[in-house]
Amino acid sequence: MSQLVISPTPHVKTKRTTKHIMLDVLIALVPATAASIVYFGWQAAVLILISLASAFLTEFVYYIIQNKIWANPKETCVKFFKQFDFTTLVTGLLLALCIPANINGWYMPLLGSIFAIAVVKMLFGGSGKNIVNPALAGRVFLFISFALATTAVACNFGAINGGGAVLETGATQLNGNILHGKESINALDLFLGTGLAATAMGETCKLALLVGGIYLCVRGVIKWYLPVIYIVVTGLFASLLDLNINSFLPSILSGGLMLGAIFMATDYVTTPKSKIGNIIYFVVLGLLTAGLRKATGVEVVSFCILLMNFVVFLIDLLLKAHPFGYIRKKKEKKVKETQPAKEERV
Repeated sequence: MSQLVISPTPHVKTKRTTKHIMLDVLIALVPATAASIVYFGWQAAVLILISLASAFLTEFVYYIIQNKIWANPKETCVKFFKQFDFTTLVTGLLLALCIPANINGWYMPLLGSIFAIAVVKMLFGGSGKNIVNPALAGRVFLFISFALATTAVACNFGAINGGGAVLETGATQLNGNILHGKESINALDLFLGTGLAATAMGETCKLALLVGGIYLCVRGVIKWYLPVIYIVVTGLFASLLDLNINSFLPSILSGGLMLGAIFMATDYVTTPKSKIGNIIYFVVLGLLTAGLRKATGVEVVSFCILLMNFVVFLIDLLLKAHPFGYIRKKKEKKVKETQPAKEERV
């Protein structure tokens, strides 16, 4: 008798495995990674390598201790590499792209990766069992622990619009600059990441993020309309709050909105399982992001996605998906009982 295998949803039998999907995500992150290194130099490359190595080693150490490597060292190591699905590398790379390219903060990707993998992922059972996105949790952990270390660092390219000042891309700059007559960032500079300072090196060049997002859509890894809903709703609600349609472009091109919308909010594990649930999820996420940006004046994309991760199970409870092959039962018509006909008298 075969043993029953229990695994998280979705239960779809396909040749495409988690490892293949994660490889696609890593490929999609190559443009943003390359842009980070080009814009910020060798410091960015060092931090990315530290983050990747820390994430991998954390999972490896956790796994071999959990599986008692001292009992059978060779077999334990072989099993680890067989089950390794690259999700840890995706987490490590995303976490690196969520921090500033400041080599003085080399310990940030190290500590962030350990927290993201050991506490958020492995402690809850490994891949597919985490309740929040590990990279986001690591980013929030670093923001809370080392707020002063996440200051902006200028990139290597000057502004295309010829402005002399190096401006920050965060929500503080975009909120109210147009209304109050302060110096605003040119939309082209925001899109290309030129002449800016960034609190996260991966969010600087929106063109690189867009190229990666298109690749994921073409490969069928994500649904194109989900990040679009998040980005558009955020921009429209921000314009409504500012009573100025000119706030739309600065809102969607500033901060970590595109990075979060394409690579983090679309995480399979931490999003609703139904199509309607996903639409509701991303609409609420956009409203929450624009509203909290306006209220706090700081970048809140990571916090908003993390907060929405905790309510995914409520959305799934309210919108239960029918099992595959489910056939709705037809309502049986009530047949009125009729009295037996009277016998005819002869």
